[in-house]
Amino acid sequence: MYMLKYFSFFLFAIYFFGSCKAQTQNKTEGVIAEDAMVVSAHAEATKVGIAILKKGGNAVDAAVAVQFALAVVYPNAGNIGGGGFMVLRLNNGETNTLDFREKAPAMAYRDMFLNADSSVNRFAIETSQLASGVPGSVDGMWEAHKKYGKLKWEELIQPAIDLAQKGFLLAEKQANDLNGMMDELDSLNINENYFNKNSKWKKWDTLIQLHLAETLKHI
Repeated sequence: MYMLKYFSFFLFAIYFFGSCKAQTQNKTEGVIAEDAMVVSAHAEATKVGIAILKKGGNAVDAAVAVQFALAVVYPNAGNIGGGGFMVLRLNNGETNTLDFREKAPAMAYRDMFLNADSSVNRFAIETSQLASGVPGSVDGMWEAHKKYGKLKWEELIQPAIDLAQKGFLLAEKQANDLNGMMDELDSLNINENYFNKNSKWKKWDTLIQLHLAETLKHI
């Protein structure tokens, strides 16, 4: 009986102190906003969203502006060559969703990624122009803005144009990613591209993307 009581107390101690430890580890500091909040994968894009709200734009305006800003500073999270989904809930309770994912091109066919012997063509499926679907990002942002936006379309894209023209500071991971892709970018681009340079990219280097700025101007 004594051993049973001791064992029960031991289990309780493990549970109690284990729980305390878990609670301590999971304790984090959050941010509370009274009127609005913008969260994105990059600080520069978040700043753009906040500026749009302060300018009188609504949440959809901010989302559109952040999407285009991310196309410049963090295209893995937002870009003009991909697609996505939007889930929206207005303050009056109205909800809506928008699917602007990429689509297969009209000329796509079942065996387009197979070799003559029916094996998978890794280059075609991963690297070639055939591997990219028809982008939906720009069309999706346009449709969202057309239905819910408040500010002018040009006002939402201009911050991204400014970031592309003036440049932004690279984080360490972005610099490392660019360095890791130098050979591939050289082999796949006939013309000179601004992602490659004579020396390695470093943290806090400024990346200027003039071609992307011109594309955004056309959009």
